[in-house]
Amino acid sequence: MSAGFDRVRPIAWTDEGLELLDQRLLPGEERYLLCQDVAAVAAAIRDMVVRGAPAIGIAAAYAVVLAARARYAASPLDWRGAFAEDLARLAESRPTAVNLGWALARMRPLLDGLDGDPEPALLAEAERIHSEDLATNRRMGELGAACIEGPTAVLTHCNTGSLATGGYGTALGVIRSAWAAGKLSRVYADETRPWLQGARLTAWELGRDEIPVCLLADAAAPALMRQGGLSWVIVGADRITANGDVANKIGTYGLALAARAHGLRFMVVAPTSTVDMSLASGDSIPIESRPAEEVLQLGGQPVAAVGAEAWNPVFDVTPAEYVDVLVTERGVVERPNPERMAGLLARG
Repeated sequence: MSAGFDRVRPIAWTDEGLELLDQRLLPGEERYLLCQDVAAVAAAIRDMVVRGAPAIGIAAAYAVVLAARARYAASPLDWRGAFAEDLARLAESRPTAVNLGWALARMRPLLDGLDGDPEPALLAEAERIHSEDLATNRRMGELGAACIEGPTAVLTHCNTGSLATGGYGTALGVIRSAWAAGKLSRVYADETRPWLQGARLTAWELGRDEIPVCLLADAAAPALMRQGGLSWVIVGADRITANGDVANKIGTYGLALAARAHGLRFMVVAPTSTVDMSLASGDSIPIESRPAEEVLQLGGQPVAAVGAEAWNPVFDVTPAEYVDVLVTERGVVERPNPERMAGLLARG
């Protein structure tokens, strides 16, 4: 039944190039942007045409194919140097989402020993990354839903569904599976300032799947928790460190604190490709900042007094001590810590 709650695909490979659903235009318009070179994909990632850590990784994998296609066509005997420059540019497009670097690292070894046109082998690997992500999300949906005793209401933040992945979603995948199993009485979604991913994207996805959703201003979440009837906050992640600290969309940390204060459980849902064991804790995660205008304006119109400044970090870090459950495709970890994180990755 849960497979029916999955009608959105934001990334599609065609013979002409990579098609990306332009998420900046949703929910008002559904338009796909055709990217025919690596510069276009890097710009799409940087400008939030495509967003969400898994989706960024998938788009980056296909961008590697586009880079190889262009460089090999231009210089079949000497294309690798320029190709390496393309990958470096791509890696800089979103520094916090570890899936981008993970995808590039997975694609690079295929170049060793390749003779002739590199596109077929690279395309096959990019398509594997794409299909594996969908399978991973369905698995996480089942595992996360099994943790929920219903019927109950849940709250989510930002967008973690098909638009942020190869399909089905991470945190929203758990919500889809739990809804299909009859475990949810209601789904609440933060609007997620300043890009309004919850209002524009999560609400749109759930509407497409005919799952009722109730939006609330980010600052209203603690008051909602205090009223009762809510038992879980379910979010995704852009990077998880070796001790279980979680970088996610700004506002996640506050939700974790409020959930703990009100006796709610806090679930993080992310594939193991989001885990960065090279970083001991969240203190080492690079936190991207975006232009002040995103806070000072709304829809291009000023909303702040002239002369006001703005602080606009894209992500915050939730310490592992506030994470009750981490759901990955390899299994569920309760109260993550360094030992449990190492054990998770050792499961293979």
